Amino acid sequence: MAAISPSSKIIIVGSGVFGISTALWLARSGYTDVTVLDMQDTASTAYDPLSGVDSASADLNKIIRFSYGAEIEYQRLATEAAKLWDGWNREIAAEPADELPERLRDGDRQLWWNAGWLRMSSEPELGVWELESLKNMEREGVREFQFRTDDDADVARAKERGWAHKLDPCRRQERFGTNSAVLDSSAGFVYAYKSCAWAQYLAGKAGVKMILDPVRGKVLDITSKDGHPVVCTADGLEHSADLVVVAGGGWTPSLVPEVQGLLETTAGSVAMVQIPKDDPDLWARFGPDNQPVIGWGTRQGKEVYSIPRNQNGTFKIGWRKTKWTNFDDVGGRRISVPKTAHVTEQKESRIPIDALDGIKEFIELNFPELIPLGIASTKLCWYTDSIDNSFVVDFVPGRPGVAVCSGGSGHGFKFLPILGREVVKILEGKGSQTVYGRMWRWRTSSEPRRNGLEEGEQGPRVLAKQTMASEADWKFTD
Repeated sequence: MAAISPSSKIIIVGSGVFGISTALWLARSGYTDVTVLDMQDTASTAYDPLSGVDSASADLNKIIRFSYGAEIEYQRLATEAAKLWDGWNREIAAEPADELPERLRDGDRQLWWNAGWLRMSSEPELGVWELESLKNMEREGVREFQFRTDDDADVARAKERGWAHKLDPCRRQERFGTNSAVLDSSAGFVYAYKSCAWAQYLAGKAGVKMILDPVRGKVLDITSKDGHPVVCTADGLEHSADLVVVAGGGWTPSLVPEVQGLLETTAGSVAMVQIPKDDPDLWARFGPDNQPVIGWGTRQGKEVYSIPRNQNGTFKIGWRKTKWTNFDDVGGRRISVPKTAHVTEQKESRIPIDALDGIKEFIELNFPELIPLGIASTKLCWYTDSIDNSFVVDFVPGRPGVAVCSGGSGHGFKFLPILGREVVKILEGKGSQTVYGRMWRWRTSSEPRRNGLEEGEQGPRVLAKQTMASEADWKFTD
């Protein structure tokens, strides 16, 4: 790969977290000819999923966490990102309203909410992963922000710092006589769609060009001509570049065949409960002042999370125990592709009944007061998994001038403000000199189990093999 220069023509495919963060950091690093292509108009919609945008990045909210078990490098990068999230909160609050995109002027002028993250065990004792996370927090000097519910000193410290009311929001001690959990007071959540819209706004101010259109921005193929990569779009045009970075999220494997075996498009299951504004008790209890982000049964067979209600009352619950696949023909290959509510030819907003049952179990055990409300809506959240849950940011072997920036594996959003900083180093050919460049390199695995990628279409996670939940299943029955 020839070295890029400040005047190199760089095209980024995809305006989600990986794409827009890369574009922003390229522009801030002095690159003057950066263009982002996307088949969805994420500018006028401000990435709002309620406006018909389908991607993992275009979500209501995302968890910001720093606990990574033994994966200390991700913990450190997340901790660095936290400082930038704080900075973005200050910047967006200070920005003149008439200079912001219209959709960023309304509602909360705050992206990141330090609501805490309560990691609740579904068993009487804390799990191994949780204990490993606490050890890493101790080594990094941030253990004081973690409050174990079974540690008197931690509980006392939580009271002193004003966090005691979030140690047991599900009243488990009262109802079950036990509450094994850890509250991370440094964590919380972000408004995802607003955060991407803010990053896109910053990228535009820094000089990044955007083509966000279902025809002009839709990439059909990436070829080469005269030693340069060429991006072919649905309007029939060919865009020659010095470097093409494919950051297409769940659509990346469709555009770059070489990632087969390294990346796979999968979906998590999400359900929403609508908290009524005319119920002041519920409205207060499920708001971010009183409700933390909750993770229940992580690495214990439950894998459910919830995020405090937003300004419209939407309380989001996700089920991550199984990540679904959806196989189809793409260029003579059978690969997993997104099947979304709005953008794809075949559409789907339902989730499998197994996922809905897992979410309903979480509600029944932890928030029985929500049972009368039922489920308001569901969706599948499509992203890319890698063979080891670590990102993939590297040049594609045998494809001069083409790089991949993908493999978020369900935990990439928190790095939005900082991810591009590390990506730029890799694109500049310095990847082997950085810890993240080495972690995110192009790789293979001979392990028999590779994060489910070894299953293929014969595996049990294929969406077509599932019983899908209907609206009738959203209600709770005795």
